[in-house]
Amino acid sequence: MNEKVLESYIRQYIRSQKVNEITFAWQGGEPTLLGVGYFKKVVQLQKTYADGKTINNTFQTNAVLIDIEWAEFFALNKFLVGVSIDGPSEIHDKYRVLKGGQPTFNKVLRGIKILKKHGVDFNTLTCVSKANEDEPLKVYHFLKEIGSGFIQFIPIVERLAREVGENDLKLVSPNYHKEAVVTEWSVDSLKYGKFLSAVFDEWVRKDVGKYYVQIFDIALEAWVGQRPSLCVFSDVCGNAMAMEHNGDLYSCDHYVYPENKLGSILTDLLQTMVNSGKQIRFGIDKKIMLPQYCRNCKYLFACNGECPKHRFTKTPDGEEELNYLCQGYKYFFNHIDAATTFMANELKNQRPPANVMKWMNIRSKN
Repeated sequence: MNEKVLESYIRQYIRSQKVNEITFAWQGGEPTLLGVGYFKKVVQLQKTYADGKTINNTFQTNAVLIDIEWAEFFALNKFLVGVSIDGPSEIHDKYRVLKGGQPTFNKVLRGIKILKKHGVDFNTLTCVSKANEDEPLKVYHFLKEIGSGFIQFIPIVERLAREVGENDLKLVSPNYHKEAVVTEWSVDSLKYGKFLSAVFDEWVRKDVGKYYVQIFDIALEAWVGQRPSLCVFSDVCGNAMAMEHNGDLYSCDHYVYPENKLGSILTDLLQTMVNSGKQIRFGIDKKIMLPQYCRNCKYLFACNGECPKHRFTKTPDGEEELNYLCQGYKYFFNHIDAATTFMANELKNQRPPANVMKWMNIRSKN
């Protein structure tokens, strides 16, 4: 973002929120390419417009360019850094390569070591794809070994058009209705469910309260009767908008297409765009378009049809809008039901959910 766009965004973002603590999320492309100086400017603008509010920053990076200067900046300004890493080298380097095809694993690991040395808080984002869908415990053990206490798993699901479209683009948008096929690198639905289940089995016996896996925490929210805080599992969406470098605002970072543009930070008020009828409809459509098959599902309370961008398959009776990952999520939610119910009951009775580890170990002996 140029200075005009950046200042307008920071000023409006802070002023539009009637809370005392605000979080900025910096991602998209690779933000370290902008250099430390750019984010020093960001922090200064945040201080200028903070008006007594506490400002937090999260920063998603592939960590390839992380050096001492970056680490010192993150530590000084208390940035929470998310590092994208998909597992050990043979897994990570399958798809995460440089433009010339060179591997990046060693560069990423070096970046993580620098962050740890300087006391920077970090978590990891792991894409689950064809490269690692059969290696859940190898991936989980690796993430623990490198010191990740907070772990996110993201399913990779992309489609290719049968015929090349405009500008020779083959990857299709979520709204694409012509014939398309799931890419060879996308995760298999059932294997994704089994991947999560295998990690859960180890976590629920050894690591509750020691390591935090996002999807397990979100599931526990649902089991205690709370609305899932992660947008993909919420009944409606629309609170995870994306702003491009030129100030254009879009409904979601999965929907950065002309039909989903809400306006520009340079000509429209951020609050007006966020609360527009167009954006409200976008969020509510997630619930309205849910097929009856999902509405009748035992795990609707936890899944809510997941992300609309994955809803391109049909139900057994031919209804549209079924999520590609449905089979995997059903397997996963059924698998964790008993243990998560136990943890939910512990929370409701003001006892630590980590008691589940003892319960699971006693159960396995009987």
